[in-house]
Parts: sequence; C-alpha cells; structure tokens
Amino acid sequence: MSSRDYLKELEKLEAEIVHLQSWVIAQGLKVIIVFEGRDAAGKGGTIKAITGRVSPRVFRVVALPAPSDREKSQMYVQRYLPHFPAAGEVVIFDRSWYNRAGVERVMGFATEEQVEGFLRIAPWFEKMMVHNKIILLKFWLEVDMDEQTRRLEQRITDPRKQWKLSPMDLESYKRWYDYSRARDDMLRETDTEWAPWFVANSNDKKRVRLNIIRHILNSIPYEVVKQPKITLPKRQKPGDYREPHLPLKHVPEVY
Repeated sequence: MSSRDYLKELEKLEAEIVHLQSWVIAQGLKVIIVFEGRDAAGKGGTIKAITGRVSPRVFRVVALPAPSDREKSQMYVQRYLPHFPAAGEVVIFDRSWYNRAGVERVMGFATEEQVEGFLRIAPWFEKMMVHNKIILLKFWLEVDMDEQTRRLEQRITDPRKQWKLSPMDLESYKRWYDYSRARDDMLRETDTEWAPWFVANSNDKKRVRLNIIRHILNSIPYEVVKQPKITLPKRQKPGDYREPHLPLKHVPEVY
C-alpha cells in the first residue's frame, strides 16, 4: 500500500474514531483495548494511529513499566485496576496483564505455578469486567521471523528508533519458539466467548493499522452525535492595553 493511499484511508477512519469518541462520552461507555504481540510487532505504531486525532483525556494509553518491589507483593492484577476506565473513557493497554503469560513466563520472572494460575483465572477476571459493562477488545499482532529481524535491525541503525531496543528485546529475539509456545497456551486458555482474541497480521504496518481501526469501529456500535452549532464570539476591545515590550528571550527562527 502506498503512503498516499494509506493516509487517504486513515483520514476517513480518523473522522470515524472522533465520532466514536463523542458517542463514548455521550453514552458513558467504558472501553478497554488490549494490544499484545512479539517485540517489533507494531503495537506502538498502531496505537498512535488510533489516538492521533482524539483527546488523550478520553483515549488513555497505559504502558506500565516493570513492577516495583511493592507491586510484586500485591495481587497480580492489582496494578492494572487503577487504570481501568470510568464512564466516557477508552483505555488502551500497550501490553497488559497478559505479561504474566508471555514475557514473565519466557524470561523466568514468574513460576509455572503462577502462570498456570493466571491462565485459569484470567477468563473469569475478564468475565467480571464484561459483567460490569466494560467493552473489552483483545488484539494479538502477529509478525513473522524475517519481518521482526528487519525491524529490529532498523532499531540498531536508526538513531530515531534506538530507544526502542532493550536488552530484553535481544533476549526475547533468541527465544522465538519459547514465545511461540507461550503465545499458543495463552490464546488457547483465554480465548473466550465473552472476551475473544483477534489476531492481526502485522507484517504490513499500514494495513494492520487500518484493519484494526476498522475492526474497533465495527465492534462498538455508535452513532454520530449531533454537535451544537458554534460561532466564534467577538473579541473584546483593547481598551488601555499596550504591548509591554518585555526583555524576553526568543527561540531562534532557524527554519
């Protein structure tokens, strides 16, 4: 897909996402969107495409760091609960409670007993969410070996992307099949009628972004909220106001 075609289609979908935002606010909906996938699967870029034209006060993105010692002593899902949406909010998790079934399992940060317990409890945890009128969408972005290699190599050579590359990424790169087994177990045990997984081919970044935005729009019934007619008011007259000519420093106009 050419960049021109992509941007043209994205512009249409962005307008619909704004309509969805107005509907979420008007109806007091509570929405959670979960993004999971291997490193370099395109989660961050997809989330940016979704949130590019909406309010960050309505569409909140949550990307939690590694848990603190205090959080490690808590009930596992406890650190995620404060980020859940209130009425009129959409919360997007860039990785979520499924860390336990993926990163933590493969890297040895959780025991097999903890992982098995999580896989048993997660479907019922999500059933409770849905019972409390949370709209829950779960996406797994699937990227193949060659494309992941290409993207990680870009991160090594491109100064704009080097911050994305961590020692954890390199370690996970070696463990492709360990992650495959963890992914398979996670999808098998937590793909439920009330909270199904949706797998998206993310080898083509442009197409996966458009496909996921379209899927979100199709998954949450919404109507276009009629906006009030707005007319800019007249500005006040200056009266006795005069520009003070303060001795301020200015940004150099290099461009």
